[in-house]
Amino acid sequence: MPDKANCMNYYHFSITVEPGQREIALAFLSELPFDTFEETDTGLEAYIRVDAYTPVVQKQLEGITQRLGLAWEQKEVPYQNWNKAWEAAFQPIRVDGFCGVRATFHAPMQGVEHEIVIDPEMAFGTGHHATTYMMIQAMRDTALAGKTVFDYGCGTGILAILADQMGAAAIDAVDIEEPAYERTLANAERNGANHIKAYLGTIEAVPYQAYGLILANINRNVILDSLPTLYDRLEAGGQLLVSGILITDQDMLAQESVRAGFELQGTAQRGDWSCLRFMKPL
Repeated sequence: MPDKANCMNYYHFSITVEPGQREIALAFLSELPFDTFEETDTGLEAYIRVDAYTPVVQKQLEGITQRLGLAWEQKEVPYQNWNKAWEAAFQPIRVDGFCGVRATFHAPMQGVEHEIVIDPEMAFGTGHHATTYMMIQAMRDTALAGKTVFDYGCGTGILAILADQMGAAAIDAVDIEEPAYERTLANAERNGANHIKAYLGTIEAVPYQAYGLILANINRNVILDSLPTLYDRLEAGGQLLVSGILITDQDMLAQESVRAGFELQGTAQRGDWSCLRFMKPL
């Protein structure tokens, strides 16, 4: 195990991935406790805290890379250099004229109805812009004024903040990672999103409430395991928006969700990723 002085350092992995394999590789690697991904001309750059890179995680990484035939190099990055590396990789997100997401060091975005400004330090999901994009698109087509919303796996709090800007009456947000929880609190304050309550932990950390909308931009396994709880926490007639799902897993997830009681309302795709909309029957 690393000594305490090194616990805030990071391992930087340069992973060589062919273009047609990148989304599949990212889906598998996202199951491991990497904080950040960025795409390059040759593949993926991935970052993980030294103290999170346990022998179990190392074995899992080796299994994934062997299974997919990926080559990788590893080096340690001092914590003081981490933010600069991350900021260089982060790019603003623009969803048509509806919403723009930028970092504090970017210029204001023009021509968008909603602008969200985040502090990207220790942010999560930088390799998942396709899923974030689709969730924002799906929210654009959802009436949120006066509704209660649950952001399950909130990351930097982008979706919770957008829900606040769209007029939601109350938003609960939860994440199992403490840096994500802290960023959600800081970003909510930065954007004047006063209707957000953030929680650290699993879904059980959030006091029970039935919501009008649940946002779940996580991964397949977490969503599958949580379907009964999500169904129980959704109002009759409420909607569940799900992303972080590969197109190849879309039909399976839809079937399991219907089996849990949801009605499939529609799907969208971007790249190799899917976004699904469900409703809890009246």
